[in-house]
Amino acid sequence: MDEGANPPAQQSPSDDVLGSHHRQNAIRRLTGERLDVLIVGAGVTGIGCALDAAARGLSVAVVEQHDLASGTSSRSSKLIHGGLRYLKQLQFSLVREALFERNLLLSHIAPHLVKRVDFLYPVQSFTERLYAGLGIGLYDLMASRNANLLPRHRHLSRKQVAGSAPALASNSHRGAIVYSDASVDDARFVISAARTAAQLGASIVTSAKVVALSRSQGRVSGATVKCLESNRELEVACGTVVNATGVWSDEVEEYAGTASSRVRASKGIHLVIPRHRIDLEKGLILRTTDSVLFVIPSGSHWIVGTTDSDWHLNRAHPAATRKDITYLLTTLNQVLADPLTDNDVVGVYVGLRPLLNGDSDKTSKLSREHAVTTSTGGLVSISGGKYTTYRVMAADTIDAVGVDQGVDLPESSTAQLPLVGSAGHKQALLRAGEIAAGSGIDPAAIKHLISRHGGRIDEVLDLIRADASLGKPIDPTLPYLRAEVVHAVRFEAALHLEDVLTRRTRLSVESRDRGTASALAVAELMASELNWDQGRIDTEVDHYLSRVTAERASNEQVDDETADAYRVAVGEVRENFS
Repeated sequence: MDEGANPPAQQSPSDDVLGSHHRQNAIRRLTGERLDVLIVGAGVTGIGCALDAAARGLSVAVVEQHDLASGTSSRSSKLIHGGLRYLKQLQFSLVREALFERNLLLSHIAPHLVKRVDFLYPVQSFTERLYAGLGIGLYDLMASRNANLLPRHRHLSRKQVAGSAPALASNSHRGAIVYSDASVDDARFVISAARTAAQLGASIVTSAKVVALSRSQGRVSGATVKCLESNRELEVACGTVVNATGVWSDEVEEYAGTASSRVRASKGIHLVIPRHRIDLEKGLILRTTDSVLFVIPSGSHWIVGTTDSDWHLNRAHPAATRKDITYLLTTLNQVLADPLTDNDVVGVYVGLRPLLNGDSDKTSKLSREHAVTTSTGGLVSISGGKYTTYRVMAADTIDAVGVDQGVDLPESSTAQLPLVGSAGHKQALLRAGEIAAGSGIDPAAIKHLISRHGGRIDEVLDLIRADASLGKPIDPTLPYLRAEVVHAVRFEAALHLEDVLTRRTRLSVESRDRGTASALAVAELMASELNWDQGRIDTEVDHYLSRVTAERASNEQVDDETADAYRVAVGEVRENFS
């Protein structure tokens, strides 16, 4: 939708609603006001920076060339963790910091989205049990210094493992250690944080690409932003530009004439497997030659990942090859009694880690710590880091904005700031049965809604009360409701079909057809909200179908270059309308 489109008839007046009114007002603000801070990038780091800045009273806007969480922040391993393997690399401060943040997220900031997850760590010998037990014990000890909410690890015998993990081959272990971490719906977390930032006054504009930086009096003083929905260029003035673009960081630096090779992209692929195909009560973690492999519970599926390799090609849509997929299946099958095949893979997705460049040839050896730099006056860049520590990264970045502008800012307050949806989520869970009975919606679907929307579940239920047809599932095999499509447009800044199928829901990786059977119905629901005509509906659906075809083809290629060529050939849906 461009800024001239008509708003939905039932647009909510709430300040945290990221619908068409917010976008129109945000674009007017970009051109009519000198902002304190302009943030480039709407992943978890950029949105975290916006939330931190707004909470300190700064005027702030975020521009994003694609969608909220469209890059790494929706393609992670979905873990909120201290990074057990970083202890082996002696990165104690990183682990300590991440464990503190894990506890904050579980207890206060986003308990509706961040949940405990237990992992089984198989051991092969007494020596390995001792070594791993000491490491996990240290992990627990470091967590306990921050009022740890999760249970301490415990040891299981070979017989106990056989009872709780029938999927494991009998010769794959001599017992195991169970420990706890946390998981998150990563895209929904970014959306919740974005709405919270908007509630505090931040303006957030997706489909808005920075194409140049402007300078005044020897400083970066703003940016030229191209709206990809209308092809209009906007001149934005600000005190400081924050570069929070992850693997695009060096590109933004180039606009300021301060090009560097600070960030190195590491490709991590993930497979989505039906829950029934791996008979486990808990998640699984396996040591590999260079890293670890996780099997992470995610609703009715498992997420299996990940890889860690250099990526120098298209950064918007990195591709998984046949070699990548085979590696994960082969590695996991070494411990499974009933091996997985290609037919068990429902979905595949790929994320790029923005690692700080270093001396190591292997990306798995590079630091997951972050760096905040001011390469020239008016431009602050945040690089590296982990999803778990996004809040610390944001606080450090906005501290640097204060230094850049020579002002004393209040200290960050985001540790005490719950995200939209956290309030009332416990009460909603207690009332889930009552809500289901009153709404006529399946109790499992109600619990699923609460896990995604928390205490804001009534925003979705109100849509169903107004139109009962919206209470039906999008796909009969998955719990997502038609109302969530409408909600995604009215409340969550969804502008394109792929926004809904890949980030507001996970139909693109959780359904065997990768969302193609649902594409037309979802597009038609969006059309009534965004004033699309039939031609626009057809274009959105055709692009999505082409995307899925290209992704399937790329998954059959033997090398990155060929796989990338298939995916890149589809182009960007946001560029089709500018």
